[in-house]
Amino acid sequence: MNPFFSRPLLIAAAQITVVAHDVARNAQTHLAFVRAAAHEGVQLLVFPELSLTGYELPQLAAHVVHAEHPLLAPLHQAARDHGMTLVVGAPAPPARAGGLPAIGAWVLNADGSVALYRKRHLHGSEVQFASAGVEDALVLPLADTPTALAICADATHPEHANAAATAGAALYATGALISEQGYGPESAQLQAYARDHAMAVLLSNHGGPSGGYVSAGRSAFWAPGGALVVAAPGAGDWLVLAQRDREGAWSGRVAPVDAAA
Repeated sequence: MNPFFSRPLLIAAAQITVVAHDVARNAQTHLAFVRAAAHEGVQLLVFPELSLTGYELPQLAAHVVHAEHPLLAPLHQAARDHGMTLVVGAPAPPARAGGLPAIGAWVLNADGSVALYRKRHLHGSEVQFASAGVEDALVLPLADTPTALAICADATHPEHANAAATAGAALYATGALISEQGYGPESAQLQAYARDHAMAVLLSNHGGPSGGYVSAGRSAFWAPGGALVVAAPGAGDWLVLAQRDREGAWSGRVAPVDAAA
């Protein structure tokens, strides 16, 4: 057994509904989810793709953030206050100078450190507005668990999950915007990664429409081996919690979140 599977752990997907172009309001929604997760004792909280801005591709360049950006400051403070690691979606500087912005997953750690993963596999019209990351896999020790980050279309490329597993990931965590049409095949791929690579897999999907897409919601968690442990019932604002006990057994549940609280 992977030694990381025998440690108690509580992780969660933050399935949020974002407001287009209103990053201040979206930041407050994030903080509401952090408070709800802290109440549960969550150690790692993963938000969807471009969760702070919404999936508004033409506006990527206008909302690029950096590690010390004021938009991230209250979230990073919340991570420190609650001893929690947050993975937040927001545009980021490109991997190579002079390129288009990257679609980023910002990692805000409780110890004050920051890390950044850039979406490796762009799709559709993203190539007009964003540049791809250059790392085939980024594995970080999040909540003392080797965690590979993915952003939406990354997870549709089996080589991405293969690279994550080869790099030693025990958890594959993806923030996404998946429609009802795409949910069946894409969730089946995520389940296959959990089965074939013996990795835990966490999906954080949007809870409502964004960028012209209507999200399916149904954020979910699959245990190593491929068993579906828990999934949100549909769209809307949900905290999807997955807990591992000392024997390595997983359990899960969902909790509604009042983003206005």
